[in-house]
Amino acid sequence: MIYTVTFNPSLDYIVSVQDFQLGKTNRTCAEQMLPGGKGINVSTVLQNLDIENVALGFTAGFTGDELLRQMKKIGFHCDFIKLSKGCSRINIKMKDFDGTEINGQGPTISKDAIEQLMTRLDCLVAGDVLILAGSIPESMPDSIYHDILAHLSGRDILFVVDATKNLLLNVLEYHPFLIKPNNHELGEIFGVTLTSREDVIPYAKKLQEKGARNVLVSMASKGAVLVAENQEVYMQPAPKGTLVNAVGAGDSMVAGFVAGWTQNQDYRHAFYMGISAGSASAFSDLLATKEEIYTIYQTLT
Repeated sequence: MIYTVTFNPSLDYIVSVQDFQLGKTNRTCAEQMLPGGKGINVSTVLQNLDIENVALGFTAGFTGDELLRQMKKIGFHCDFIKLSKGCSRINIKMKDFDGTEINGQGPTISKDAIEQLMTRLDCLVAGDVLILAGSIPESMPDSIYHDILAHLSGRDILFVVDATKNLLLNVLEYHPFLIKPNNHELGEIFGVTLTSREDVIPYAKKLQEKGARNVLVSMASKGAVLVAENQEVYMQPAPKGTLVNAVGAGDSMVAGFVAGWTQNQDYRHAFYMGISAGSASAFSDLLATKEEIYTIYQTLT
């Protein structure tokens, strides 16, 4: 079974506003409200690929109830811990201004809630996949990613981590199956600027030396690189298409890679599935469908 964890999920309120003006009353010309958070995005794309998975995390208040309703509508199984105080956050994303958004804070996560999550994670067994993705609320300890992997270490669980800086570096001693920094995040770790696919290879290998088994580096319009534990390096330019919405593209890449790996344990196939899923989401208003992913996949093989 595949499990995803989203520590601070959100309702993403995606709006289009024509002729937006500061200090004025602006009205939307189009809007969507979707469940958001990196782990939830991964679960959504896995579900679109008919890959069974369970989404874990925390919800609170009426926004948390709506989150659960929408996730269940998508079809994947949810086992979220409902907090007694606060509300799950709402993130406002301005579709007409790429990268412009206002993110809420989210509820306070208590020690008791964290212990409940650990109890849920105790059900994982050898061969299961656990995907930890995204930032954590300020109320949670910075060591939470490390604590979870330490708690589950030695059970032959495949860990996938999509996080930045210390959240990522602190788990490498537990040999995660896959990590997915983008080229900017990878460069930030080592204090360098990485602009080409060839540039990222030696630094991805440095993360392998620190413990990562497979390093998948996303590079937006420049494609992606996989430095695999079998010593193979796979590089691919980005498929051609029109960027519609970059939100969730990286999460889709993680989902595609994991889906591809579970199908036949072949790194080339998993890499192409990751690129196909990430690109398909970037070229779509919503997260990629199975048909959209395989349409792109056929152009790569």
